[in-house]
Amino acid sequence: MTKKGMIEQLVRERVNSHPDAVWLRFNDETYTWSEVLDASVRVANGLLDLGVAPGDRVAIMMGNRPEFLWTFFASSFIGASVVPINISQRGPTLAHILTDSGVSAAVAHADLITALDSVQKANRNPLHVVVVGSPGDPDTSLPKGYWSFDRVISHDATEIVLPDDSTTAAGGAAMLYTSGTTGPPKGVVSSGSDGVAGLLAILGSLSVRPGDTIYTSLPLFHGNALMISMLGSILLDAQFALGERFRAATHFDECRRFGAAEFNALGGMIALIMKQPTSPMDRAHQVRTVLSAGCPADLWRSFEDRFGVRLVEFYGLVDAPGLLLNDVGKVGSMGRPVGDTEFRILDDDDHPLSPGQVGELAFRGPGGASSYYNNRPDDTKVAWRGGWFHTGDLAVEDSDGFFFYRGRKKESIRRLGENISAWEIETVVAQHPDVLECAAHAVPSELGEDEVKLCVIPRPGAQLDPAALVGFCENRMAKYAIPRFVEVMDALPKTPSQRVQYAALRKRGVTSDTWDRRALQARSDSQASGDMEPIRDGAPPISGSVTISHSEKGVSGCARSS
Repeated sequence: MTKKGMIEQLVRERVNSHPDAVWLRFNDETYTWSEVLDASVRVANGLLDLGVAPGDRVAIMMGNRPEFLWTFFASSFIGASVVPINISQRGPTLAHILTDSGVSAAVAHADLITALDSVQKANRNPLHVVVVGSPGDPDTSLPKGYWSFDRVISHDATEIVLPDDSTTAAGGAAMLYTSGTTGPPKGVVSSGSDGVAGLLAILGSLSVRPGDTIYTSLPLFHGNALMISMLGSILLDAQFALGERFRAATHFDECRRFGAAEFNALGGMIALIMKQPTSPMDRAHQVRTVLSAGCPADLWRSFEDRFGVRLVEFYGLVDAPGLLLNDVGKVGSMGRPVGDTEFRILDDDDHPLSPGQVGELAFRGPGGASSYYNNRPDDTKVAWRGGWFHTGDLAVEDSDGFFFYRGRKKESIRRLGENISAWEIETVVAQHPDVLECAAHAVPSELGEDEVKLCVIPRPGAQLDPAALVGFCENRMAKYAIPRFVEVMDALPKTPSQRVQYAALRKRGVTSDTWDRRALQARSDSQASGDMEPIRDGAPPISGSVTISHSEKGVSGCARSS
């Protein structure tokens, strides 16, 4: 007899208790618990018919929509693991994730099929592909061997019959990819119960009651929306309202529309919301609590006062279960350790530092190492050296045991809620025929995170046009990773061992010789509209329609770790 995993048990419990109660709300659509189970079982049987087996991994490549959830649940029901992939991924990074994860199937939106096809040859494992948003079956417009999602979900909603040798379901395990600082993304596999215990602690701080609505517009392909908002709503028996994407100008309109009692936010989101004009409607909503990762200290109280909410701050990673929680309103702090997990500040030799001293944030749980990097035993060993998980984040602890974020120990770029590896930018740019060398690094953004600057050395005799180089990056890397600033240089600063000195480039920053695509576009737009007021270089225009997508080097990430 097959043992049901945690996700399936929870869904079936809700169906048994109140089958006609609404759980999911998406745009104008609503889905009851019985409809959720029906769709998930149909997709599970469809995936089995397609050839997915217990223990396989299934890539999910789509934005926020119900089909993402049906695929997630269905994979869990048959004992397969899911690999959510950022829909902005392209080129070498996408190929790496597909190959490294060893997925046997991909459920992808029709808009992403071209990107998927372009890297299929680099994938060692031929994929079963399901296309979401395509016409129903039979569909001759799809490539040979591809199935439409309509074909998958058209299967029976009868009991799932697993292969005879399958005795247990995996319960919806997910491999989430987190950016490295200079290398390719790493797939994180968590083990043990530390993560569930931490999630329950966070949920207990949100004042969400059964029947309340949790709203998120963060992407389901990251852990914040998937594990905290979605799974949290099931654990709390709350409704789950799913937005397609974050828009600062209409965010609270969406909260009002769904009657949300809680939503999750990144620091950049809070800054963008606060830039919207004040309105008599600012407090006309039902939101009581906002779970934040990286709220700017100078906006903390003003955000609470303007919108009449309570802000709860937390810090967490996809890389390993370990959480800090600040539910007492200590401005600027990531919080104190949750449960039995112990946090510590270490120096460069892994010796503990005293309160008030800045060092690397590290933690350990009572069960020892609780995660590993897929196919990367050496990286896992380094991260968990001495029995402590080393986060790569700098922090300081005060005398009361609260921790405060102080930046990244190694080079990394965080833009619009996404952690960006210099590797994923440089790998693409290096393919340009006129590029000899390049280096990508962070420069400050007025939104409190980073902008991407690319320093590039042309091949002898070549002339590099920054605009053309940025155009070369489009459709070859994630949109959020495309550089805003480009500087053509004669040489890169290097160490005697020929390693690029990223610290020197960061210190150099934006110079008078740096090309700024945002300022150039702003000037073009102003001239086209007849507005000739000068645009200050380095100041991107703020719009209420800016899109934030959360990444995660972790589940949430105060200041950086999604």
